[in-house]
Amino acid sequence: MTASVRTRRFDPRGWTLRRTLVIGTGLLVALTLVVTGLATSLALRTFVYDRLDAQVVESLQFGRLNSGMGGAPSPTSSTEDRGDRPAPRIGSLFVLFRDDDTVVSSYTGDDGEERSLDADQLDAIRGADLSARTPVTVDLGGGIGEFRLAAREQNGEKVVAGMSVEEVTATTSALTVILVSVAGTALALVLIGLSLFVRRSLRPLERVAVVADRVAARPLAIGDVEIPERVPEPDTDPTTEVGRVGHSLNVLLAHIEAALSSRQHSEDQLRRFIADASHELRTPLASIRGYAQLSLGENAPMTPTQERAFDRIASESTRMADLVEDLLLLARLDAGQQLRRDSVDLTMLAIDAVSDAHATDPAHTWLLDLREHDAVEVAGDDNRLRQVVANLTRNARTHTPPGTTVTLTLRREGDSAVIEVADDGPGIAPEIRERLFERFARADVSRNRDAGSTGLGLSIAQAIVSAHDGTIDVQSEPGRTAFTVRLPVA
Repeated sequence: MTASVRTRRFDPRGWTLRRTLVIGTGLLVALTLVVTGLATSLALRTFVYDRLDAQVVESLQFGRLNSGMGGAPSPTSSTEDRGDRPAPRIGSLFVLFRDDDTVVSSYTGDDGEERSLDADQLDAIRGADLSARTPVTVDLGGGIGEFRLAAREQNGEKVVAGMSVEEVTATTSALTVILVSVAGTALALVLIGLSLFVRRSLRPLERVAVVADRVAARPLAIGDVEIPERVPEPDTDPTTEVGRVGHSLNVLLAHIEAALSSRQHSEDQLRRFIADASHELRTPLASIRGYAQLSLGENAPMTPTQERAFDRIASESTRMADLVEDLLLLARLDAGQQLRRDSVDLTMLAIDAVSDAHATDPAHTWLLDLREHDAVEVAGDDNRLRQVVANLTRNARTHTPPGTTVTLTLRREGDSAVIEVADDGPGIAPEIRERLFERFARADVSRNRDAGSTGLGLSIAQAIVSAHDGTIDVQSEPGRTAFTVRLPVA
């Protein structure tokens, strides 16, 4: 898990815009400083080596060993022996290989003292491929390090002149340290300044993001919708990119608010129409049903057709009255009507539901599974919760064949009371399952149903459960279908 967090932390795709700008610009500045430092260091090194080579060639042409090829002074000659010749440079080297195999050598150390080279150093010089115009670097070791050497021959004798590269190395090393220090300090200052500048520049965008977050947190799916959040006027300047975003967001929010208000107005009108129509239809339906029952109860002579017609009128008026009652209930629940909040014993409710189902339809096998020894109570409307369980058992009875076993289970999971109505019937087709709780949903493809179903039972159950701050869902496969209701325990 730690590795995963680190991977996400260092994944540039998950960086904020501010971090991307600061780190990206910092890398570009760092790359520029590195390239500039390398170019400066290489240019200085080349320049210093060129000057050192020029000094070596000059020493070879005009050095004191060159002034008398046949009688060079001893390397240990004193200042008086040198006469008017200038003192040799510190770090300079002169060697004379005579034709009689004798060698005269002189090396001037950092203390100004002249000393002769040892045999290993002379062998290193002999083995080097030296020319008169292009000095080469030779490591003489012995505590004196590397030299730039050049040589020329005259009258069978070989003269070698050289200069130590220690000063050049020290100069380039010091320059490298200076460049690294200056570049590091400059990069740190650039990153600090850039971070402050970017933070300040992105504040308007952050304010726009805050407004968008507040709007996103609002429940816009149902109910009266009002979006008071707007981007502040200073952040809506159309001449800037952030201002254009802020202005566009304000316009978008205004359009969304108008659209949602229009939607809510239409829904309110539809709910009022359904409620009013349902309320007005109750009286004529009751009259139709009453007159039909009155006509059937008179025992007056009727033809079979008339008797069948009155019987259908009575049954269909009853079915239509039930449909009107269901529509009226849904309209009230959609309008946010508050239900009663009494203590409801779900244990007794489950026992009564199974008893009623068994009495109504003995062709099914009805089982009750009480997982809790104590009573399970919730706060809610007893009649409406009984209606939920009755709708679920009626749904199982209606859409499964005779002989199906239906089990009502009551248990407690944490702070929730769970009512489960499961059957071992044929199951629900996948294309029906997604819209099972929609109003007037039909499951004819996978289950048998009688003509008396209104298609509103599960919609009403979901609306009542939602009004009790609960949830209802379904899981179905051939051989098992389970509707699960979860309600908060009182």
